Amino acid sequence: MTKALPNQKKKFPLHLKILIGMFLGIGFGLAMWYVDGGKDFTLDWIKPWGSIFIKLLKLIAIPLILASLIKGISDLQDISKFKKIGGRSILIYVGTTIIAITIGLVIVNIMQPGGGVSEETIETLTQTYGNDPGIVNKMVAAESQKSAGPLQFVEDMVPSNLFGAMADNGNMLQVIFFVIFFGVAMLLIPEERVKPIKDFFDALNDVVLKMVDLIMLSAPYAVFALLAAVVVSSEDPEILVALLWYALTVIIGLLLMVGFYLFLIGVFVKKSPFWFLEKLAPAQLLAFTTSSSAATLPVTMERVEEHMGVEKEVASFVLPVGATINMDGTSLYQAVAAVFIAQALGVPLDLMDQLTIVLTALMASIGSAAVPGAGMVMLVIVLQAVGKFEPDQIAIGLALIFAVDRPLDMLRTTINVTGDATVSLIVAKSIGKLGEPHVEDWDDYAENLSHDDLVQEKSDK
Repeated sequence: MTKALPNQKKKFPLHLKILIGMFLGIGFGLAMWYVDGGKDFTLDWIKPWGSIFIKLLKLIAIPLILASLIKGISDLQDISKFKKIGGRSILIYVGTTIIAITIGLVIVNIMQPGGGVSEETIETLTQTYGNDPGIVNKMVAAESQKSAGPLQFVEDMVPSNLFGAMADNGNMLQVIFFVIFFGVAMLLIPEERVKPIKDFFDALNDVVLKMVDLIMLSAPYAVFALLAAVVVSSEDPEILVALLWYALTVIIGLLLMVGFYLFLIGVFVKKSPFWFLEKLAPAQLLAFTTSSSAATLPVTMERVEEHMGVEKEVASFVLPVGATINMDGTSLYQAVAAVFIAQALGVPLDLMDQLTIVLTALMASIGSAAVPGAGMVMLVIVLQAVGKFEPDQIAIGLALIFAVDRPLDMLRTTINVTGDATVSLIVAKSIGKLGEPHVEDWDDYAENLSHDDLVQEKSDK
């Protein structure tokens, strides 16, 4: 008699579970607005569960990059393929970033969101946020980054201590550099001599991907906790309404960028845009909730490899690099925010100023940390590069958009992750590395732990 196959029961899609968690979290957060002590209760007893979820994802990000990229490189038979993967990935990332910045500039010049901001609103926002520690810290961070030399980015890619690089997710490029160096060295050694190392990283890759599956079981509950905390911590609704036209401008630009990605998927990958959105939805929803490309990276890799069929040697390079250098959503936001601030403060920007925004936003996006709030640091660099803003005007400009930065950060991170997945599919298709999906669930091998099977095995003996 044949044994029934596991997982025959149709499962409720993960992205729908996450969506339910999101809506319930928003509803719970809104309800806590009207309960005495509701905010403190949410931040003390609900938010920590979401924070633990983010920490778990960040915990496995570096091990996943190590195992996945080494496995991908060591599986290559021809080193020239890796050169193709790297060259095409970076070229496409730069191209999509330029398009994103251009879309942002076109939209903000058409909609003119800064023209409707009153002097009273500017005064209120400046008093509310002018001395906010978050703004002060971002000004300092931008000044430090601006003072770096022209090759500082290249120098920062090379770690002096691997374990130091692995200790901080912000040093992802350093880890990638070491792993590529290590993997190429493996290819230059006879296969039988490096087989134990390859087998180890193959097994480690399988274990880490299984950890992703296990962590994702808690995703709907974590999303509930994170969004409930965001809602109860949100700013004064009147301030949000005052900046609604600016926020709407950014959102329209981001939606146009999604349309551009879907166009690329249809034309170059020959796949349905709806198929792409359905497969990527859990990663997009987590990017929206966490505002962190780095935290979402393990889930993005799992969705692209297992659910879309991108082979590991492509996904393991393109996605980690994209999480660091591909900031399409953030770059589009830079363009809109910079021109909005200029419009609100009455600073005229000519064509050369806007071309400066394109170039500076592109350069600032490369190597920008894949963490919440990095976009504000990039914005300071862009405003300084234009050369028409006094330091106090830059501070006022940041105060002007600070109230809506977090929700917009959630949206632009979603676009960043969508861009990473799009480029990985295009590169995989172009070199013949796009195969059939091979989905694995967390309980695929759960029968190995079955008590009945163990008892039966012992009785057979």
